[in-house]
Amino acid sequence: MNNNPTIEGIYEVCIGTTEPLSMIQYWQQFGYRIGKTGELTASTVQNLYGVNSNLRSIRLYHQNVDHGLIRLMVWEKPINQGLQMTSMKVLGNRWATSLTTDVLNILNHAEDGKLAGLPIKYTFPQWEIIYKTDKGRPFIDPAVGVREMMLLQPLTRQVLFQRFNYTVPEYGKINPDCTFKTSQFTHVGMIVQDDSKETLQFYEDVLGLLRSRDNSETSYESSEAARQIFDLQPGEKFTLTAFDDPRSSTDWQKARSGRLYIIRFPENINLEFGYYQSQPGCLGMSLYTYRVNNIEYYFERIKNSGVIQITDIIDNEFGEQSFSFVAPDGYFWNLISK
Repeated sequence: MNNNPTIEGIYEVCIGTTEPLSMIQYWQQFGYRIGKTGELTASTVQNLYGVNSNLRSIRLYHQNVDHGLIRLMVWEKPINQGLQMTSMKVLGNRWATSLTTDVLNILNHAEDGKLAGLPIKYTFPQWEIIYKTDKGRPFIDPAVGVREMMLLQPLTRQVLFQRFNYTVPEYGKINPDCTFKTSQFTHVGMIVQDDSKETLQFYEDVLGLLRSRDNSETSYESSEAARQIFDLQPGEKFTLTAFDDPRSSTDWQKARSGRLYIIRFPENINLEFGYYQSQPGCLGMSLYTYRVNNIEYYFERIKNSGVIQITDIIDNEFGEQSFSFVAPDGYFWNLISK
């Protein structure tokens, strides 16, 4: 066994589709480009992803970064239409966030898309104070914060943010040459309900991720952006826990991107059940992957952790050793050997 097994930040956001060309064109505007391609027959797909369908996949790279990539999973027989444009306040929800230097340009396109009759839902870029710094004087001192917006389309669930008057050097690498001047995916998110917080331990104790933020509470009253993005109603709130690449830091100015946000709603709120619309075989954002050294170490560790299902280690569509499992919170995951 490797004495120092490692796991990195979120490697890929996997997007199910039946027509990859339009998706490639779309993501090129966000700085992605075509990389590896590969195929699997239905029998192997069944063993790795639990889906009875032939599969062709295309990995999209973003500059020279090693995380926050996209895998387009082209299904011959998708199992359902995915989450589509359902609320972000749904169990099973998956979304991906990117840094931009021009959030208003993205808003302009969203508004044009809606006027053109495209199926699209978005929020106005709201002002948010992400990191607590010394408060400046309005109109005198620099305003330190972000503008943050949501962008939902049938196959994509995105959050985009623009920083003002601060930097985090390792958290997002902007591609200045793409239309929307965006980075790779800096973080992804999931919605859970677990008042005991026990399912959170899996990501820290079993996968070995760094818990960088914990029990950060957001309420309807405290955040206009969260109110709009997550459909918060008066009196509702959620708590946020973040898990990072172990090489990252709890010092926010030294944090690395590739973060997993877990948003935990109280169990007394009635949330729609959407896990079956956000797993392999579904259309849209339906899987996250991690890349690891010593995949056998992680296989044994996860197998002995009480997960409800785990596959054997087999080659994925790119010829990489890989296995899948369902975490204690109900989310389907896939690990890939580095």
